[in-house]
Amino acid sequence: MNKLTSSNMELDLDRPNIEDYLASDSIQEPLGKLRLHDLLDISPTLTEAVGAIVDDSFTRCFKSNPPEPWNWNVYLFPLWCLGVVVRYGILFPVRVLILTIGWIIFLSCYIPVHVLLKGHDKIRNKLERALVELICSFFVASWTGVVKYHGPRPCARPKQVFVANHTSMIDFIILEQMTAFAVIMQKHPGWVGLLQSTILESLGCIWFNRSESKDREIVARKLREHVEGADNNPLLIFPEGTCVNNHYSVMFKKGAFELGSTVCPIAIKYNKIFVDAFWNSRKQSFTTHLLQLMTSWAVVCDVWYLEPQNMKPGETAIEFAERVRDIISVRAGIKKVPWDGYLKYSRPSPKHRERKQQSFAESVLRRLEEK
Repeated sequence: MNKLTSSNMELDLDRPNIEDYLASDSIQEPLGKLRLHDLLDISPTLTEAVGAIVDDSFTRCFKSNPPEPWNWNVYLFPLWCLGVVVRYGILFPVRVLILTIGWIIFLSCYIPVHVLLKGHDKIRNKLERALVELICSFFVASWTGVVKYHGPRPCARPKQVFVANHTSMIDFIILEQMTAFAVIMQKHPGWVGLLQSTILESLGCIWFNRSESKDREIVARKLREHVEGADNNPLLIFPEGTCVNNHYSVMFKKGAFELGSTVCPIAIKYNKIFVDAFWNSRKQSFTTHLLQLMTSWAVVCDVWYLEPQNMKPGETAIEFAERVRDIISVRAGIKKVPWDGYLKYSRPSPKHRERKQQSFAESVLRRLEEK
């Protein structure tokens, strides 16, 4: 009941004040006899709709706020132009060169190891893990990444799973350069999908497709099999299920919390002083996102490996997920909101629309009874 009250309070805080969007006389109750225009007055409903469009807590979770312009006078504009020349004319070519060298080194080592060491799985897996960590380090270097890791470095143990808040696919790269995680991830098209089906497959990663309903059962079975294996790479899950803009935390999916395993929270917080690391997959491809990072000054972030958590007696998987989300949100300094991130990919259900229609009809009947 306390959790429900807390969620409702957060929802009330995020709800826009309708009086800010309407003139004072537009929300006054009509006086006198009931007229046709009173019955057809839909201004409260329009007010609610406009308020939801202007300022709703769900949309804000997936919105990238552009930085405030600072090249606003004749003294700062030349410095801004110089910065553009340095970022695009000097840093970007150097970073492309670094990433190219990294791929040459990686592929020249990975292909022989993957092909020639078949039948020697233990040695091959160890070398492939080290090589994946290496290429991820080259990626971070290509952004001039300044990453501070806090807490003990993760190690491979059975019956444990790592969970982290999710801002971009670069979360995986930043965590992977320290530890070769096996990650559960949405299947992507293009060159990212090619990497998933070849290189990352060697880490024991698990892929899913949101449009396939059968994938849920398959993924759940693979998760249980993976956490039971003593020699498997540590399993990393982003339980929000989608990228959020690093200011908010949406509801965690309960799948990672009903495996009967120890859950190790990881909090990731990006500093937007040089670039916003949030990837809005609906507005830009991952290639465009990487180019944005490589033409910025630097990617700055903190990563905290937090104290492992176990399910308490009598605690449900949903309550366990919310408790871990509390821990991550407090450490990363992000705000919890009571939304399911999958609403980003789907329309509101017919039941929700019917409830709103019924609520509107009841308000009209109340006004009729009052008159």
